[in-house]
Amino acid sequence: MLTYVLKRVLQSALVLLVVGLVAFSMFQFVGDPIDNMLGQERTDADIARLRTELGLDQPFPVQYYKFLENAVQGDFGVSYRQGRPVAEILVERAPATLELAAVSGFLAISIGIGLGVLTAIRKDGFLANAIMSLSLIGVSLPTFLIGILLIYLFSVELGWLPAFGRGDVVHIGWWSTGLLTGSGLKAIILPAITLGLYQMTLIMRLVRSEMLEVLRQDYVRFARARGLKDRTVNFRHALKNTLVPVITVTGLQLGSIIAFAIITETVFQWPGVGLLFINAVQFVDIPVMAAYLMLISVMFVGINLIVDLLYFAIDPRLRTDGKGAH
Repeated sequence: MLTYVLKRVLQSALVLLVVGLVAFSMFQFVGDPIDNMLGQERTDADIARLRTELGLDQPFPVQYYKFLENAVQGDFGVSYRQGRPVAEILVERAPATLELAAVSGFLAISIGIGLGVLTAIRKDGFLANAIMSLSLIGVSLPTFLIGILLIYLFSVELGWLPAFGRGDVVHIGWWSTGLLTGSGLKAIILPAITLGLYQMTLIMRLVRSEMLEVLRQDYVRFARARGLKDRTVNFRHALKNTLVPVITVTGLQLGSIIAFAIITETVFQWPGVGLLFINAVQFVDIPVMAAYLMLISVMFVGINLIVDLLYFAIDPRLRTDGKGAH
């Protein structure tokens, strides 16, 4: 087990280095931040001075090495646009994104697994067929269009929920949350549904498919022949054996929720790191863009590592001879 964990950690570190290199390389072609930081009356001396201060006059390998060296210490440089430390800006914006992702992920997993089990157990029922038909909406429509439709229906026409913003927030130390205020709870409903709908339908359809496959297995028929209750057969025997592939996809989808929050945050003007990244692209704020992509990469790699370790807890076949998957 320890060898497996160390191997996965080393692989994760290598992935982060490669992602950081690719991201940092791409940013060299998005534009010159000097053009946005200096006015039209700038001189060549002003340009040279600012390039030296920002380290842009140094070779690319040197810039990348310094970026990694500082990033390990939690220092992502200074925002070209705001003139503040990027780490400080991320600390301010991260709670909004993580809160939105957590609520969306909870809705996607709980509702997705529940509806997947329901549509598998009652596969020929009217309700199951109706749910499967409606799930095509979440799979087919793009996220931004779903958000716009929800805003039009619940904000413009009905006036029940706010169309943008996070509402009132409460500060608990450095963390800010809107889940403890009425306006904050209302504000997060539409973005959370928009962000989690695709993941929810994907999880639901996967659970249903795996559940139907398991219910046809011989050991399930044997369990029914022994006189076990349907509830015991469906949840203790069938559902448990569908969780390995479900955990794999669910783990990846949780990472996608954080990564694709950028679209939802733009539609709803949600003050998170996704909207921060969009603004950084417009102003060629390279430190913010690099820090954002590294943060997303760390989350993806961390979630994948957790998913790999969960295999050992759920599937005993992976623990054969104490070696696990290789």
